[in-house]
Amino acid sequence: MTAPKQRYRRALAIPAGMALATALAFLPDVTASAADHAPAATADGPALSYVVNVGPGHGVSAHVQKAIARAGGSVVVSYDRIGVIVVHSANPDFAKEIRKVHGVDSAGATRNAPLPAQSTTDMGTPKVLTAEEVADAQAADGQDPLEPLQWDLPAIKADKAHEKTLGSPDVTVAVIDTGVDDTHPDIAPNFDRAASANCVSGKADTTDGSWRPSAAESPHGTHVAGEIAAAKNGVGVTGVAPGVKVAGIKVANPDGYFYTEAVVCGFMWAAGHHVDVTNNSYYTDPWYFNCKNDPDQRALVDAVTRASRYAEKKGTVNVAAAGNESYDLASDSITDPVSPNDGTPSDRVIDPHKCSDIPTQLPGVVTVASTGAKGLKSSFSNYGLGVIDVAAPGGDSTAYQKPEPPATSGLILGPLPGGKWGYMAGTSMATPHVVGVAALIKSTHPHAPASLVKALLYAEANPTPCTDPYDINGDGKVDAVCEGSGNHNGFYGWGTADALAAVTK
Repeated sequence: MTAPKQRYRRALAIPAGMALATALAFLPDVTASAADHAPAATADGPALSYVVNVGPGHGVSAHVQKAIARAGGSVVVSYDRIGVIVVHSANPDFAKEIRKVHGVDSAGATRNAPLPAQSTTDMGTPKVLTAEEVADAQAADGQDPLEPLQWDLPAIKADKAHEKTLGSPDVTVAVIDTGVDDTHPDIAPNFDRAASANCVSGKADTTDGSWRPSAAESPHGTHVAGEIAAAKNGVGVTGVAPGVKVAGIKVANPDGYFYTEAVVCGFMWAAGHHVDVTNNSYYTDPWYFNCKNDPDQRALVDAVTRASRYAEKKGTVNVAAAGNESYDLASDSITDPVSPNDGTPSDRVIDPHKCSDIPTQLPGVVTVASTGAKGLKSSFSNYGLGVIDVAAPGGDSTAYQKPEPPATSGLILGPLPGGKWGYMAGTSMATPHVVGVAALIKSTHPHAPASLVKALLYAEANPTPCTDPYDINGDGKVDAVCEGSGNHNGFYGWGTADALAAVTK
């Protein structure tokens, strides 16, 4: 299936009422070498950012450093333990030249647009609750004021789980995203400043507030953070795990691009700051799918794989959104019309078994599909047997899946910057529900390694059989085909995430 051209997949919101067809560190024992800005060679091209991948070790070899300088590059930061070096260069042949150097495993440009990336039009906006809508919400005893509008909490039994526990403040989740407004009254009580940073350049910036989005930037990360850990404090909404800590790791630049160097930095920062679970509701720009037969794309996959694996080895569970194009990620071919999204995109047919959506399809990453208010796969959600691990509420058009009263919208309610609340939808919104459940599992089993937390997440999920036939809009035509069994299939993976099981088993 071909998707409309757009920048975001995970990080997309739509106004209520519209059918959603498509959506949106340094370790104590790890050296992130300081930028050693060697003078760049004379070059004819625009300044671009690159990743150079070498053997993991204790520093960049003098041989490779000299080669980078000769090729017109300057080192921004080096993550020595995983062998990933972030370099800037205006030499259009930099990657080609550096790939010939002994000791370099792979190298490639992380973008097509010059530094900084060119601005593009944002896709969709949240539906912000009016003051009147906020005032009209009728909460029951023990509920936060807007909780009656959150049909997604009982859908995963989070309301029942909260009767047992709200989660442990010793557990920290990190939202690797567009930034988090930690001044929001639903987020401030649980915000972990020490685990927060701005990774946009590829090198962590811990300046106070650097993790916040500007007024012109996407509210996406703030919404996600609130879905996970909005405090149960008599204000606004309630998160899936309202007793855990939440950190913001900003990786999207002001134009909304999630580039490889920033994503690598995000995972490495999480690994070095004892983050238990990361939320990754994005794909790594500029390629929706990265094909390893392309040397640039291969380098990007290599770099992010190294970083995500390192984080998991340090105890972090990495959870990622499946995407919003209704793609079957287990099919033989997919037409990708939007890559590179910072250059000149064109239709290309790829094999998703050979070309990866990162971090979604990386080894060890928990991949999340979205469901609507009726518990069916959301109209937009990607799927695929053997790719989807678990499903959770991400919303859908109210016309397709209408919630039971008093909820009125089929989308997901959460915080927005500036002390507001609003509705968004996408696998972006499904992923934080799974992250919240994983945080509750970690709260219940504080010594569990990442592998056990993932195993419990799958084992405790509520098995959800295939929807067959799947005709979400009721027009008599099958919109997607679900393969697999009642216990494991392409729509829902091992099932729908279960918060109550997370705190009782």
